[in-house]
Amino acid sequence: MKVLCFGSLNIDYVYQVPRFVSAGETLAAGSLHRFSGGKGLNQSVALSRAGAEVFHAGAVGRDGGFLLEELQAAGVHTGCVEILEDVPTGHAIIQKTDSGENCILLYGGANRRITRAQIDRTLSRFGSGDALVLQNEINELPYLMERAKGLGMRVALNPSPMEDALLPLLPFTDYLLLNEVEAAQLLGSEGAPETMVAALRERLPGTTVLLTLGKHGSLFADAAQILRQTALPVQAVDTTAAGDTYTGFFLAGIFGGQNPAWAMEYASTAAAIAVTRPGAAPSIPSRDEVLAHMSESRPEACPL
Repeated sequence: MKVLCFGSLNIDYVYQVPRFVSAGETLAAGSLHRFSGGKGLNQSVALSRAGAEVFHAGAVGRDGGFLLEELQAAGVHTGCVEILEDVPTGHAIIQKTDSGENCILLYGGANRRITRAQIDRTLSRFGSGDALVLQNEINELPYLMERAKGLGMRVALNPSPMEDALLPLLPFTDYLLLNEVEAAQLLGSEGAPETMVAALRERLPGTTVLLTLGKHGSLFADAAQILRQTALPVQAVDTTAAGDTYTGFFLAGIFGGQNPAWAMEYASTAAAIAVTRPGAAPSIPSRDEVLAHMSESRPEACPL
């Protein structure tokens, strides 16, 4: 089975700050680092390092060549990425505090120049039984999802950033992976995680839901069960790619035929390792590293 991640490719500019800057304030940053990033790139790297055969599709400007090198180094096929002459690569301005928290300003750039012709060319290489992984950092998602479902592909969606335009797409999603903030936005109200995941399962009966809760673990819900996953206690250095790492490793486990409890443990362990390292894609661990940690310390997934 092939996994197509059709998503964003960004250049991340990470500024180390004592706290997040406030409106009208000028704040000195302690350092600046440039990393590869974008939720699409991060999830492709995570999927590949978790053991899946991954193809990335998207677009960069002429300044984005090192992003393709990063994907290739992780074992991701990049033949479906287009290089555009008239627009820069998408980028993110990231403030990171000493405690590891971050806030992000995103510029779409080439990520917002996906065409239907590119989608058609890309999907001609895939078919029934393959999987499509999406986020909300590129354009033409409705067309892309409609075409993929018509081919019999399984569709996983990470609705980040969450917006009303995604709501009509959710019933056609096989796997919905989101955090508490995104779940509250989707449902229109906050609540206990168990309440929100139950509400999502009721609203989307044909969709498997994975709700990530940061240091509080995660919740899985499908038509048959709800599972809770604990998180490994670690000292966070940078949480930038934690959610993308979890998404990639969880989906690689599921697409590889593992049961949900094992896939949640696999993903939780990978995310715990990632947050102890700086950067987005560079922080994502390998399959062998994660399996070695799992053999030493096993976070539990149990039914509610």
